[in-house]
Amino acid sequence: MTWQPQRLPGDHPPVESGRIGVLLINLGTPDGPDPDSVKRYLKEFLSDTRVVEIPPIIWQVILRGIILNTRPQKSAKAYQKIWTSRGSPLADITARQAEAMAGRFGEKVLVDWAMRYGNPSIESRLTALMGEGCDRILVAPMYPQYCAATTATVFDEIARVLKAMRWQPALRFVPPYHDDPLYLGALAEDLTRQVRALPFRPEVMLLSFHGMPQQTLEKGDPYYCHCMKTARLLREELAQRPEFAGVRFETTFQSRFGPAAWLEPSTDATLIAEGEKGTRRLVVAAPGFAADCVETLEELAIEGRDEFLEAGGEDYAVLQCLNTSDDGLAMIEALLRRELSGWI
Repeated sequence: MTWQPQRLPGDHPPVESGRIGVLLINLGTPDGPDPDSVKRYLKEFLSDTRVVEIPPIIWQVILRGIILNTRPQKSAKAYQKIWTSRGSPLADITARQAEAMAGRFGEKVLVDWAMRYGNPSIESRLTALMGEGCDRILVAPMYPQYCAATTATVFDEIARVLKAMRWQPALRFVPPYHDDPLYLGALAEDLTRQVRALPFRPEVMLLSFHGMPQQTLEKGDPYYCHCMKTARLLREELAQRPEFAGVRFETTFQSRFGPAAWLEPSTDATLIAEGEKGTRRLVVAAPGFAADCVETLEELAIEGRDEFLEAGGEDYAVLQCLNTSDDGLAMIEALLRRELSGWI
C-alpha cells in the first residue's frame, strides 16, 4: 500500500512556524502618571503572592482597604516628576533596548518586550510572537540578580499563559547574570565614563539595590547574596581605575515599604548619615536595575539628593543605568546570543 500524505481541510487556517522569538521583560509601570492608572498597576503588582508574602485573606483586606486608597496619590506624584513625552521611562527604555536588538540575530529572529505588570503584558506579546510563527522563544527577565519577587514571577506568568495554549513554543530563559563578566565589564566601563564626566571627584560611591524584606533572605532567597557578590566584584574592578582612586564604596538597599524588617543598610538612612558625618561629594549607582525607572529617577535622583544635601552634603549625582548605552546594548546582545546558541 502506497503512503499518501494527509490533505488538510480546505478551511484549515494558515500556520506560521519556524521562527525564533526573544522577549525582554522588565517589572512594570502604570499606563499613566495619574492616580487611577497607578492604582490599577499597584493592584496587580501587590496582589502577587510572591511580591507580598502575607496570606491573601489578610493582605487583600489591607491592600484594598488602606493601601489602594492612599498610596496611588503619592506614587502618582512621583511618576509625574519623571514622566516624559514618550511615557514611562522604564517602558520607553525597555522598548528601545528591544528595538536595538532587532535584526542583530538574523531575519528569523523577532525581538519584542513586555512588562510583568501593566502593559504590554507578557500574555499579549507571547501570543503575538506565536502568531508570527515563533515556535522557539527565549525569555529574558532583565533582572541581574535572581529574586522570587521578580525573576520567579516571570516564570509564573509564562506558565499561566502556556497553560491555555494548545500549541506551546519551546522555551529558554536567560539566567541571572549578577556575576557575569559581560555584565560587570559593561557596568564598570559605563560607570567609569559617567564618573569621568562629573564636575567633581566623589569621596563615596553608594551601590544601591532594590530592597526586599529580611524574611526573604531567611527563607533562602539568593537575592541578597547575588547583590552582595555584584557589589564586591564591581568594587574590585572599579577600585583599580584612576577615576575611583580613594573612593569609599558602600552597598545599600532602597525602596523600603511597610513596617517589616528589610535588608540593611537602607539607602536613605545611609545618605543622611554620610552627610551628617562630613561626606561632601557622593555618587550613587544602581547596578540592580537594567533600565532607569521611578526608583532611580525619582527616589534616588530627587529624594536622595534632598536627603543628602539637607544633611550637609554638597555634590551629589545619580549615575544612569546601562539603559541603551553602547556598553549596555553590547552586553544584552552578547547575553542573548549566548543563550540562543544552537537555535541560530
